Amino acid sequence: MSAPHYARPAFESKIVAPEDLAEYFAKQSVPRPLVFTNGCFDIIHRGHVTYLGQARALGAAMIVALNTDASVKRQGKGDDRPINTLANRAAVMAALGCVDVVTWFDEDTPIERILQCKPDILVKGGDWSIEKIVGHKEVLGWGGSVHSIPFEHQTSTTALLDKIRKL
Repeated sequence: MSAPHYARPAFESKIVAPEDLAEYFAKQSVPRPLVFTNGCFDIIHRGHVTYLGQARALGAAMIVALNTDASVKRQGKGDDRPINTLANRAAVMAALGCVDVVTWFDEDTPIERILQCKPDILVKGGDWSIEKIVGHKEVLGWGGSVHSIPFEHQTSTTALLDKIRKL
């Protein structure tokens, strides 16, 4: 008896390589206003999902740009970071219902992805002032808005890893 065939999870179609974004947006009718956010999202926790849900509620669709593994390493979060590879982080992010598209960037900032996607709404977490959010000038320049969403849950991947390491 042969093993059953299992379909590829639908969420994987939300993962779009940076070089394919232009074609994706040309072929797909992505609802506007489009929200854009970015980050490592190494180990997803309640703070992340709350923030992402709040960000998505600001628009009709949301794209999340992830730092590549090399980009995370350059942030100085620790030699063992990221814990999860880009492929794994992208799959987990894409599986979230509030996320419509997942892509990534290898540079130190997501400005190229922001310029590619031309979001209507740019969002970061409360530890970022609007003036420090990369792309704020560009998004405001084309008539969009920029938001710094306050943290509701004092959680972080770094604190979580510190706790695990002490066990």
